[in-house]
Amino acid sequence: MWLTNSSIGRKLVMAITGVCLVLFVTFHCLMNAVAIFSPKSYNAVCEFLGANWYALVASMGLAFLFIIHIFYAVWLTLQNRKARGADRYAVTATPKQVEWSSQNMLVLGVVIFAFLVLHLIQFWARMQLMEIVGCEYNGIHPADGASFLNLAFGCWVTPVAYIIGFVALWFHMNHGFWSMCQSIGWDNGIWINRLKCIGCWWTSIIIVLFIIEAVVFTLRANGLCFN
Repeated sequence: MWLTNSSIGRKLVMAITGVCLVLFVTFHCLMNAVAIFSPKSYNAVCEFLGANWYALVASMGLAFLFIIHIFYAVWLTLQNRKARGADRYAVTATPKQVEWSSQNMLVLGVVIFAFLVLHLIQFWARMQLMEIVGCEYNGIHPADGASFLNLAFGCWVTPVAYIIGFVALWFHMNHGFWSMCQSIGWDNGIWINRLKCIGCWWTSIIIVLFIIEAVVFTLRANGLCFN
């Protein structure tokens, strides 16, 4: 099959799954922003996105996209290393035109994956999973997202780990955005620079909002700001 046997096909799969994941990250950021202004409204959103059939279908689809994206990322990395062979050790300096993030996408991916595991443990396992099995976590209702935010961000390790994850996500998304456009053919001299600019702005706004949310949640969880 062309999507698996061709390097271009594999990059196209990475691009398509990347688009879907960027859109999800954008949605997740906006959803979290609701919790800043109205924890009650945030809980209503959490209840709507609980263990309902549409939410479960969306969760399974999202998990599938993550798995495919990670699998193809590792596959392409190993393919590129194999193609370079011993020549990759002969270069000691990175060319100026090659971005640092481009050379370290796999490392950034590992950091993001570790961050994702932490996030799933702190929220998905305590909310949607608990609702599926019909349980509560330490007496907290699965749809009480605001309480789970307070529980997670009440520990100082959480904001530190999240900010590290957000920084890695910025590098990963910023490079991935224009690389995705390049993979689907939008790589002429004029538009690639414009797309890099759009990708940088989009990614930066999302990550800055995530960091602001993490700071607000931490202050609120520790009683340093009003609800």
